[in-house]
Amino acid sequence: MEIENYIVASDSTLVEMVLGGDSKAFENLFNRYRGSIQQLYLQRTGGNAEDADDLLQETFIKVYLNLHRYDNSYTFGQWIYAIARNTFVDFMRKRRDDLSIDVIPSENYAASTSSTLTPEESIINSQQKTQLEQFLERMAPRYRKLVELRFFRELSYEEIAEQMKMPMGTVKTQIHRARTQLCRLILESGIL
Repeated sequence: MEIENYIVASDSTLVEMVLGGDSKAFENLFNRYRGSIQQLYLQRTGGNAEDADDLLQETFIKVYLNLHRYDNSYTFGQWIYAIARNTFVDFMRKRRDDLSIDVIPSENYAASTSSTLTPEESIINSQQKTQLEQFLERMAPRYRKLVELRFFRELSYEEIAEQMKMPMGTVKTQIHRARTQLCRLILESGIL
């Protein structure tokens, strides 16, 4: 497909294309929302570019893994913003226990991520898990372990540092590198 066609395609069309295996469509969705989501994170982290980049990568990994759950009765922007907001809430919860009561997950996001899957969603979810496993197999074992601890077991940086017997700074750097590698594999792979 010509690049111009990706540029003029609607978000819903791009989502359908990604679910159909078109990796360029996901790259275009990423490019459409990267700037605004990153700016949101920069504002919320007080300008901390490292945290903003980490949150951005984490958000788009979640978007990719949950794309089959997107409900086009909401705009894609609303859906991705809800994921970004919830990712930030999770980030803050891990940083401090006293999360503000006024930060409440969106009903739209909760409705779009319900645990009841249709048979089609189950098949797509299974395919995406298989693809993610293939991406993880291509990563260095150290990075794969860090991704598993951080994203699947949802351990804090402190818990990972303790378990891996690594300094906190090293853990943060290595997780950032692992995220970057995983994002690159997702974007560059033709097996999406």
